[in-house]
Amino acid sequence: MLRTLRIENFVLIRSAELELGPGLNAVTGETGAGKTIFAQALGLLLGARGDAGYVGPGASEAYVEAELDLHDGVFDDDALAGVADLRPEDEDRLVAARRVFADGRTRAYAWGRSVAREDLALLVDRLLAMSGQFEQRRLARPSFQLDLLDAYAGDEQLRRRAEHTRAWRSLAVARRRHRELADVAADHESRLAELRELSARTEGLDVETEDRLLAERLRLRHGVELASAAAGAVEAIAPEAGEGAAELAGRAERELSSVVSLAPDLAEIAEEVAAAEVQLREAASALRLYLDGLAAEPGRLDELEGELDRIAEAKRRFRATDYADLLARAAAAQAELDGFEVGGDPVAAAERALAEAEEQAGALAAELSGARLDVAPRFAEEVAAALAGLAMGEGEFRVEVTPRAAGASGADDVAFLVRPNAGLPFAPVAETASGGELSRIALALRTVAHAGAGEPTIVFDEIDAGIGGRTAHAVAAALQSLAARAQVVTITHLPQIASAADAHFRVEKVQGDPTHTRIEALDRNERKVELERMLGGAEFLSGLR
Repeated sequence: MLRTLRIENFVLIRSAELELGPGLNAVTGETGAGKTIFAQALGLLLGARGDAGYVGPGASEAYVEAELDLHDGVFDDDALAGVADLRPEDEDRLVAARRVFADGRTRAYAWGRSVAREDLALLVDRLLAMSGQFEQRRLARPSFQLDLLDAYAGDEQLRRRAEHTRAWRSLAVARRRHRELADVAADHESRLAELRELSARTEGLDVETEDRLLAERLRLRHGVELASAAAGAVEAIAPEAGEGAAELAGRAERELSSVVSLAPDLAEIAEEVAAAEVQLREAASALRLYLDGLAAEPGRLDELEGELDRIAEAKRRFRATDYADLLARAAAAQAELDGFEVGGDPVAAAERALAEAEEQAGALAAELSGARLDVAPRFAEEVAAALAGLAMGEGEFRVEVTPRAAGASGADDVAFLVRPNAGLPFAPVAETASGGELSRIALALRTVAHAGAGEPTIVFDEIDAGIGGRTAHAVAAALQSLAARAQVVTITHLPQIASAADAHFRVEKVQGDPTHTRIEALDRNERKVELERMLGGAEFLSGLR
């Protein structure tokens, strides 16, 4: 869900911070008031190119920021791995932003960290669907059409698809493992020698070895300074000749003890001084032991250097990124050696694992295909009926499911074809409809596809282009139906749609120097005024939600 939208110095909008709610959110205003600016601001987050004209009068930059809820599976796309790494731990929302500078340059941000514009657009596109040019881009993607059909098929199909995605990833791992082992099978002895060398070079190493050796080397490298400091401290506390801190503390204790009978309140102080003397003598003893230890192993530093050189050379030899990676490679090498030593054949084992993974992925892909072929005619029939109710001609609509090479989503391509006017051939929806028609097609598709096809927020712009009367009421009813399952934001000039909204925002141009645009949420009374304006001021809407 789109929680908040913040806009600063964007075209005519000086500053706006909108808190959107669940259900249906309507954005209205006079023609030319700036509703298009609202859509452009969202478009930036979806990857639209920046333009110097976006920067408001007198400002050095424009800024758009949105806070959106994250949902399960949003980072399943491998293309989002880089952005996913920026996500703060336990963060369940995305803070997405675009900044446009006065020269037209832009920067994109996720959670306040700079990212590529394309990466941010891909992520926001998984959380927020927008009609218009962005809808055309979505509807042109076979993967999006496949998502809609699977969503219509229901929860069992979505569960099956998630299971297939996991199986497909396991298959990819099995293929890579088999390929790697097969590549080295031709030179079996060379592989064994490499494994044995890695095992030998890392023998006796544990997770703490390198840190422990480095700490000891640091101590020994600075032995002169350490010895000087320790010896100086011993001399100050308890020298061989003369008085040190311990002896002085003892003298102080004796002086106080001699008068305790005269001043009992000095007894506690005398005890503290006595304890200080004991602690000082113990510290001096510990320091002498430390000094003895520094001189006990004169060749130890050379040994440490040798051990650390052995670790560094092993990291270079086996291309380990760090010490932890070296240990991980060593553990894997030992496991592979163990497999050889018990007479096992890693390549054969990898072949068996690959066959099992292929069988599992193939079976799940077949189940996905069967379900898609089963529901496609019914889905097409329901979408056609929805299109007819939204003034889209006869509402002729087809769904084609064709086989393709297997992938993470199965082994099918899905194409949506529409014929908005009789006598014309069927054609892909993204190539056939205008902006307003695309919005209505998208509304029909999502109204039919259960659960909004996994999209928590859907923005409709131009959905009311060229319609009115009964069709407007039908569009409003469809939006309400969809808003029961997903957050919907619609930019509209029709009172039939605005009156059905759960939340209402007005875009208003404020005259001045310079003129600017204001966006604000309306309360109940303000909504009545706005709806009356939309009706021409001659009607009063009763039963306002």
